[in-house]
Amino acid sequence: MFNPSRLVLARKRRGMTKRGLAERVGLTDRSITAFESGAAEPSDPTLLRIAEVLTFPVSFFSASDLEEISEAAASFRSLSKMTAAQRNAAVAAGTLAVALDDWITERFRLPPPDVPKLGPHLDPETAAEAARAEWGLGERPIKNLVHLLEARGVRVFSLAEQSREVDAFSLWRNGTPYAFLNTQKSAEHSRMDAAHELGHLVMHSHHDLPQGREVEREAQAFASAFLMPRAGVVASAPRFASLKELYRHKQHWRTSLAAYVYRLHVLGLITEWQYRTLNVEISKRGYRTREPHGVGRETSQVLNKVFSALRTEGIGKADVAAALRIESADLDELVFGLAIVPVTGKAQKRQQGHSRRPALRLVDGGAASA
Repeated sequence: MFNPSRLVLARKRRGMTKRGLAERVGLTDRSITAFESGAAEPSDPTLLRIAEVLTFPVSFFSASDLEEISEAAASFRSLSKMTAAQRNAAVAAGTLAVALDDWITERFRLPPPDVPKLGPHLDPETAAEAARAEWGLGERPIKNLVHLLEARGVRVFSLAEQSREVDAFSLWRNGTPYAFLNTQKSAEHSRMDAAHELGHLVMHSHHDLPQGREVEREAQAFASAFLMPRAGVVASAPRFASLKELYRHKQHWRTSLAAYVYRLHVLGLITEWQYRTLNVEISKRGYRTREPHGVGRETSQVLNKVFSALRTEGIGKADVAAALRIESADLDELVFGLAIVPVTGKAQKRQQGHSRRPALRLVDGGAASA
């Protein structure tokens, strides 16, 4: 049977309006509205044309309802800069990622959630210190933030969006935290985004606060303090804020040059004049879009281990995509930049019923050596 909610999801994932889809398919707006409301069903030829335009398998539109992510439950960064189409596409990608996570969770035992819910009663600096203390991170740099989040039960997926307005978002679902990162950005940008979303999960987990600039400012302040703890930065700060010295220190903390300079300013380690002068130099050299002395991109332990384990059973990307009733390209986008192992294997019929879900052994990527 045709499932109207699946049509809505597919259209939003492709960033289309009802009118845009109707024009591409050769129908009226009223027809698309009727299909999406359940008032009418498309004929087989029409459904085939819709599937071709939206690049989803025909079988996608006859499956059961997916648990769709609520826009209100998602903490979006740069919400004011996003168009409705961009926001809808990102939320739809998150819905597909959650479906993939459910599929994985049925087959593997993942780390249980262990993210502190500190609430809004703490200021971001204190909340970041409390989170670091609870996870035993001390004052040292975090070597791999994605590994750390995954070891603490956060499900991390990719938003392979070309638009710079779409940074990241996060949410809690049935007691499990999720973070969706735009992996098209620089490694430093993605690390800050991941820490920003952790701030939302830690401080705004109840989601009874309005989304807005203040909530985003708190999450960003948390991210800065979490990646660059006060005591550690103060103890290691350069005596002279030359660009050469700043390069070395920003690599130590694995952040962008601009983020490190901002942290020095917030902590009172450089003057307002120095801060302004350094920002002018950073902009002049193009370092806001091209990070100097960049760090390596962080990848996912969970996704790499899952796909490696599946490949040993002859289960490849096409098999997983078919199980989810999506195209392989959509599966690629959910893991883009996070899974580096080949996810294509010899396509076989997937064995049904696993008596025991294998546990994934994760290495906590928390602290780097001092």
